[in-house]
Amino acid sequence: MPDTERPQTPGPDAAAAYEPTGRTVPTRSRERAGYDRAQIHSILDEAYVCHLGFVRDGAPVVLPTLFGRVGERLYVHGSTGSRPLRAAGKGSDGLAVCLTVTHVDGLVLARSAFHHSLNYRSVVVHGIAHAVTDPEERRTALDAIVEQVVPGRSRDSRPADEKELAATAVLRLDLREVSAKVRTGGPDDDPEDLGLPHWTGVVPLTHGFAAPVPAADLDPAIPVPDYLKAL
Repeated sequence: MPDTERPQTPGPDAAAAYEPTGRTVPTRSRERAGYDRAQIHSILDEAYVCHLGFVRDGAPVVLPTLFGRVGERLYVHGSTGSRPLRAAGKGSDGLAVCLTVTHVDGLVLARSAFHHSLNYRSVVVHGIAHAVTDPEERRTALDAIVEQVVPGRSRDSRPADEKELAATAVLRLDLREVSAKVRTGGPDDDPEDLGLPHWTGVVPLTHGFAAPVPAADLDPAIPVPDYLKAL
């Protein structure tokens, strides 16, 4: 089975940053944008859900879905009956998409309503998604999606059988047009508002895990696996 627990890393000749393009340079708050490859990979790898945007019948559609990263590729899975997945499989042109992930790290409460904000880390990926048809790449992609949820889980679960593989479609999106956007720090109040009698500051948001709850039909002799204890 392919090792998807640690996604492939760029080779020694890969640039340390993605090249900015007209679609990846924001029109506002450009100082928050970044193209560092390691930072972007870190933001992607920490996420569980991405939002996949595309145009269907002339109207925009955005779908939340699971995904996984293997090196410089993202894989998104869904049903073979899904319209975007069917569209990506037609011919060789693929499907134009925009994929995003966002982490909210804090609530920024300013003295004025206008300057309320969030501390966040986000990634936006533009590109052409293609349906994955190669059986080995499909298995690698599906393992990566499982590993995105819980590292180590793909080795501790039954892999998809032929019937399940036939019902599952996978999209591949290369990381080429990519940008990150990050906000940190406290409120940015106007000087004339500094004397107002309102509480101001940041409410940090933290992510944590509770103790695993076993399924009702789990054999009591099966212990909690080490990869779950590591969470």
